Amino acid sequence: MRVETRARAAGACPRMAAAHGPVATSSPEQNGAVPSEATKKDQNLTRGNWGNQIEFVLTSVGYAVGLGNVWRFPYLCYRNGGGAFMFPYFIMLIFCGIPLFFMELSFGQFASQGCLGVWRISPMFKGVGYGMMVVSTYIGIYYNVVICIAFYYFFSSMTHVLPWAYCNNPWNTADCAGVLDAANLTNGSQSTALSSNLSQLFNYTLHRTSPSEEYWRLYVLKLSDDIGNFGEVRLPLLGCLGVSWVVVFLCLIRGVKSSGKVVYFTATFPYVVLTILFVRGVTLEGAFTGIMYYLTPQWDKILEAKVWGDAASQIFYSLGCAWGGLITMASYNKFHNNCYRDSVIISITNCATSVYAGFVIFSILGFMANHLGVDVSRVADHGPGLAFVAYPEALTLLPISPLWSLLFFFMLILLGLGTQFCLLETLVTAIVDEVGNEWILQKKTYVTLGVAVAGFLLGIPLTSQAGIYWLLLMDNYAASFSLVVISCIMCVSIMYIYGHRNYFQDIQMMLGFPPPLFFQICWRFVSPAIIFFILIFTVIQYRPITYNHYQYPGWAVAIGFLMALSSVICIPLYALFQLCRTDGDTLLQRLKNATKPSRDWGPALLEHRTGRYAPTTAPSPEDGFEVQPLHPDKAQIPIVGSNGSSRLQDSRI
Repeated sequence: MRVETRARAAGACPRMAAAHGPVATSSPEQNGAVPSEATKKDQNLTRGNWGNQIEFVLTSVGYAVGLGNVWRFPYLCYRNGGGAFMFPYFIMLIFCGIPLFFMELSFGQFASQGCLGVWRISPMFKGVGYGMMVVSTYIGIYYNVVICIAFYYFFSSMTHVLPWAYCNNPWNTADCAGVLDAANLTNGSQSTALSSNLSQLFNYTLHRTSPSEEYWRLYVLKLSDDIGNFGEVRLPLLGCLGVSWVVVFLCLIRGVKSSGKVVYFTATFPYVVLTILFVRGVTLEGAFTGIMYYLTPQWDKILEAKVWGDAASQIFYSLGCAWGGLITMASYNKFHNNCYRDSVIISITNCATSVYAGFVIFSILGFMANHLGVDVSRVADHGPGLAFVAYPEALTLLPISPLWSLLFFFMLILLGLGTQFCLLETLVTAIVDEVGNEWILQKKTYVTLGVAVAGFLLGIPLTSQAGIYWLLLMDNYAASFSLVVISCIMCVSIMYIYGHRNYFQDIQMMLGFPPPLFFQICWRFVSPAIIFFILIFTVIQYRPITYNHYQYPGWAVAIGFLMALSSVICIPLYALFQLCRTDGDTLLQRLKNATKPSRDWGPALLEHRTGRYAPTTAPSPEDGFEVQPLHPDKAQIPIVGSNGSSRLQDSRI
């Protein structure tokens, strides 16, 4: 990007020129600006910006495309009617996913603030931002533990024979029956009867445990018998957890300036691996059966409310709405970036990746089912069971299995890191923006380090022998219905408290055009209704959490509900706090004052504060936005302020 010195008009104050110095400029295309916009010098010198728009798009794709696209969507698809599930899935994408994504991107980009600072729009609802921070904290803690397990399997795959291929290891039990063990037994036998009844042998062994399951449960986790029995900390997992946090910290050491470069690899290489695994998978015997099991539509299931509920929930959680990450990433955009275009591109890419990953997963599972002589449903799984048991076992059947295992777990690591970058940056940005002084801006690297160290320490219990119980408890409760509540309140506060007309005018001022009519209708009516439907569906479909055959005790479930409540409770608590500190003679006056935008709400840069945001008095650093020369290529004239001091103002104003 070309760097040039701002032109100074004759008579401009030389001291002011020296203070601002060289400023990076770029073409409208580089800025991602709308076509009608002239070149904007809208670099936010204080907070920083993305190096270019590709970095933002790749980061957002890496954030939205995560582990759930690989280990949750394919399972939901085949369980809810195969190809028929695609219909409600894409309906929910159009009417809920893309509109919410666009709302959060435009919200953060307009104010150039993180998930706390944006609530200058209506200070009473700042608790929504704190709720987002709590949710991101929970997810960031356990998400990195999943990444650390992927690291462990990645390192374990660096061998000639995968350690979960056979049952001849010290940790295996008498119940272990491996696919390769049985195959070797059959090949070595002279009995043709045994060879012809191979499928019966495998049907029998399915009632026993596989070597990959025993490797996962008895060696990697050394799983305890109860969530309260922590046992020992698994040192190999602890070491991998340290590695994953160090990687995340190093990639974020300079904020978006460094992470924006890393995502060129972390956001694109998973697609290379997916394609390699897809090409290998579809060439295997039985792959077509698995893919047909994944895609064959069962149209009668479209009439079931559960299918629509699963589709809405998957869209909502997959895109990362209400986590605070979308607002944070968009806050580093240039003011006139076309976030409407970005939201459509990123949302569709996320959903297309989910569908593509289904082909990769079910082609291999179909091959495994064909090898075992059983139905695909007998080997299909989701969550950690798919990533660390079912799929690794299927990979043992392939020639050069360690290579495919390395690729698969490297892909999981990159998918996880893309999301983890944004989770950590969300917390760091919220803290830095909230404090907002020059000292913390200069020490942002130390803030990032502090958050990373805290995340590592809080993740240590999840590497114990009971760690997987706690990980699944956090996954099921910490980021479930609380996200739905947060998102619903955010929609209502922006559309009905701040006012939809005000928000539409803000977007027009930022993009050069108002949001399309479709999005206006969705934001005001359709999306909140769908969010409310998801909440009702979540409550109706609630079942106490289990892990395999283990039933969680009541006290553990209570802790789960407390985790979910801890993020939602921020909203009413902060609202009460704001009401108490707001001026007003009556409760109604206080309520009005607490919900109206603060005086520093609006664009961060002075040159963008036009129309109703135009300053009527001399700006000061305490106003909360960055002061930069307005149109420095035009003549500037000194005027005298009310306190007798002179200042420069654009002659056009």
